[in-house]
Amino acid sequence: MMPDLPERTNSLVLSFMSIRRAIGLSGILLPVVLGPIGWLVFGIEFQDNLSSYYHTGLRDVFVGTLCAIGIFLFCYRGYDWIEHWTANVGCLSALGIAFFPLDPNSDPLFQRTLTGYLHTISGGAFFLTLAFYSLYHFPSADEVKHETAPHEALRNLIYRSSGLVIVLSVLAMGAYIFLLPPNWKVLLNRYNFLFWTEWIALWAFASAWLTKGRAMVAEIAVELLAIPTELITQRKTK
Repeated sequence: MMPDLPERTNSLVLSFMSIRRAIGLSGILLPVVLGPIGWLVFGIEFQDNLSSYYHTGLRDVFVGTLCAIGIFLFCYRGYDWIEHWTANVGCLSALGIAFFPLDPNSDPLFQRTLTGYLHTISGGAFFLTLAFYSLYHFPSADEVKHETAPHEALRNLIYRSSGLVIVLSVLAMGAYIFLLPPNWKVLLNRYNFLFWTEWIALWAFASAWLTKGRAMVAEIAVELLAIPTELITQRKTK
């Protein structure tokens, strides 16, 4: 049994990485498919927010992608009980977004049904969970969680930057929902403010997961970002 251990362990690691990449790729593709592709290919106008696509012909894409992210998070156990429950909260909130749709043509703060309010709550929990991963779990210095990788300092910067972008996006969405007067909301709706803010948050979360999953595109980006630091270091040593 012992000789097989390294091979099995390697398979588990590859599976772990694949889940991370799948989560990141889902976050990258969702706003692109719903927004530009939905408009160019299916003639669906840009919606006020991503959740409004539930009430369009792209409902199955919206629901299916969030269900996939939820399942991936459920399968992603992490290193300790905190990460385990973070994944569970992320899973439940993703499924909540998918199965409790936002009321059509409504303000997220003023829903007509309990289902709509559950959607709003699930959305907030989902983004905060993703921020928690980027700010707490991924850049952890804990020996148990530590994963050796090239340019670790730069990777941690990417994780924390992604988490910060998600938090700022959530704050911007919160200010829009809770603080802005109706006339300002009408103005920002003309430019699909919530849609673009959610897009930024999703891509920030996706960049962290793709980097953690050692996806090829993320590895290339890390190597390119590391070039200026290496050049500066070389000049200082001369």
